[in-house]
Amino acid sequence: MKKGRFGFGAAAMPAALFLIIFAVLFLPEAVPAREEAGRSVADLGTITVTAEKQKENVQDVSSSITVMDAIDIEDKKIESVTEIIDYVPNMMIFNEGQATVNKVTTRGISAPSLARTTTSTGMYIDGVPTLGSFGYEEGLIDIERIEVLRGPQGTLYGKNTEAGAINIITRAPDNEYRGRVSVEGGQWLSSASDDKLTGGAALSLSGPIAKDRLYFSLAGDYDHKAGFMYNTFTGDSGYEQNNYFSRGKLRWTPAENLDISLMVSYLYHEQDGASNLNLGENGAALFGLPLPSPREISSDMNSWQEVKSQIQSLKLTYDLSDTMTLTSITSRKKTTFDGDLDFDFSPAHILHTSQSGTQEEKISQELRLGQTAEKLNWLIGFYYDRDDRDAVLDVTSMIPAMNYVTTYNLTGDAYAFFAQAGYFLTDQFKIITGLRYEHQDNEIKGLIPAGQLDASWEKVSPKIAAEYHFTPDIMLYADVSQGYRSGGFNELAFDPQFYSYDEETLWSYEIGMKSLFLDRRLMLNTALFYMDISDMQVEEAVDPYNSWITNAAEATSSGIELELVARLTDSLTLLGGFGYTNVEFDQFSDSGGDYKGNKNPFAPEYTFNIGAQYRHAKGFYARIDLIGYGEMFFDKANQYSRDAYQVVNGKIGYETRHFDIYLFGKNIFDETYNSNGYYGGNYVVCSPPGEVGLQVVGRF
Repeated sequence: MKKGRFGFGAAAMPAALFLIIFAVLFLPEAVPAREEAGRSVADLGTITVTAEKQKENVQDVSSSITVMDAIDIEDKKIESVTEIIDYVPNMMIFNEGQATVNKVTTRGISAPSLARTTTSTGMYIDGVPTLGSFGYEEGLIDIERIEVLRGPQGTLYGKNTEAGAINIITRAPDNEYRGRVSVEGGQWLSSASDDKLTGGAALSLSGPIAKDRLYFSLAGDYDHKAGFMYNTFTGDSGYEQNNYFSRGKLRWTPAENLDISLMVSYLYHEQDGASNLNLGENGAALFGLPLPSPREISSDMNSWQEVKSQIQSLKLTYDLSDTMTLTSITSRKKTTFDGDLDFDFSPAHILHTSQSGTQEEKISQELRLGQTAEKLNWLIGFYYDRDDRDAVLDVTSMIPAMNYVTTYNLTGDAYAFFAQAGYFLTDQFKIITGLRYEHQDNEIKGLIPAGQLDASWEKVSPKIAAEYHFTPDIMLYADVSQGYRSGGFNELAFDPQFYSYDEETLWSYEIGMKSLFLDRRLMLNTALFYMDISDMQVEEAVDPYNSWITNAAEATSSGIELELVARLTDSLTLLGGFGYTNVEFDQFSDSGGDYKGNKNPFAPEYTFNIGAQYRHAKGFYARIDLIGYGEMFFDKANQYSRDAYQVVNGKIGYETRHFDIYLFGKNIFDETYNSNGYYGGNYVVCSPPGEVGLQVVGRF
């Protein structure tokens, strides 16, 4: 982007605020905005979810779950997967600047940074799986709800849901015509670059093509963020982003008991000036360079990234009876990465990389049959997926020993059989049992030291849970379950004993309470958990010069979670969530030392969110949220860490039946929370600055 473009400057803020105040004072009788715009007050705890692959009330799910419906997503102005996690206890996402590559931590558990093909927390879009850190993003337009499960999901979801799962459910089109358009403009509150412009637009449209038979929906958005980094060598901004997303859906209901949906989506992320990464103290010393300012690089390379992700899926739901349903989900997801990156961030040609041609494709099929009755509900299913990954890493340097090229192709097939059943032994006491068998075969070949490798893994994942319903609004539960993360390959290893590593397994023990009080105006959900992690996948220093992923550690994780929603009046709601996790190595040592008793990296000690929302029937709206994360270590020696930090988000506006206007802010106090000491002290990941802007929404 060229400099000199107009931004949403400070002078526009008073004007925007004046428009909102004018609307509140002089248009109070325009419409009963809340009711007419679909924002009517509903009892808490009435949301139906499919977290356990059958419809049930969210307060009847015997595990920790956070649910956000379409209105929640808009009210919180959630626009990325990272912003979902801000409102979920004991979860965190870390991104080092590579587009759509997100490292997720749940209850202190995450996949090693080198393991891009696995994750501790799987993500599903209408049942389409994302089971690695690459391509871990989705356009959040025209969404019905988001369900975030915490704790092992090994029985119903399987591999790489070791600590949790995120379900994103898009809105199903029906006989009602709906449309929504939004436009916004804003600016960064601080930047090393002169250009601070942010903004975007979104559109969704749905309705019937043939009433009661065929329906369509279309959704898309564009988002721009000016680069807040600055390249002192070229004079250009860095980390400028342009993101595009589109989704189309066709739904066909040829009979009352048959529902068929075809969904296609395309996501495109473009980053100029590479990332928000820069040299840290150790990295500058390693390359013999002065320590730069955090947001100022001096790169001689025209760094860039492009990520393209596409999904096609076909979902069929057939009601065999009033209580029995057959479901089939067939899907394909392909993600490609092209880009050049400078990892010395200097005018010297020390460490330049190209990954153009890297891509992943997953084809999956799930078939399940379930029945829900008054006393008994059960589910049986089959799952299959096939992975195909091409990876390219071309490293060039003026230092001859640092030049190398690695290319490989990784393929894998996995299949699983699973079953789960719940039965009310009495009117109040329910027992749930489940079991999953999963088998996985992987093969890797290419320009790697081993040339060609293959490995197989299999796992049986059981679950048993009990619920006691004291009243229709108060339920206690206890849960014992197992989760696991897939094994993999160290493609650059020269020693055969480190060519591959096995799966990581954990047993989880959880007790919790789901409760509603005060005529269903107060929701309080709590959980206590303890997890025993075996064959933990860690980056082991096998000698002073090489680290590989191995199963060298044992660890335990324990903690607490609490979520609260209090509807004080029809207009005023208080919200909050808190999570505390203590995850420590019980056994882990390598050539670098003994880490027993140390904290697992990328595991914040606590997370919290506290919010208040006011929505008046006459149209006035205001919301404020405080979001916080505890201290988090980057390394097994606990030498480098990110300090605890908090950010404040705010939103104020006026809503009518067809038109809304908001003044919004994210991190409105421009808190800086750089990740100093990342990657052994070699790098610093710069936090984004605060953002303020004006949003206009129209509905039809």
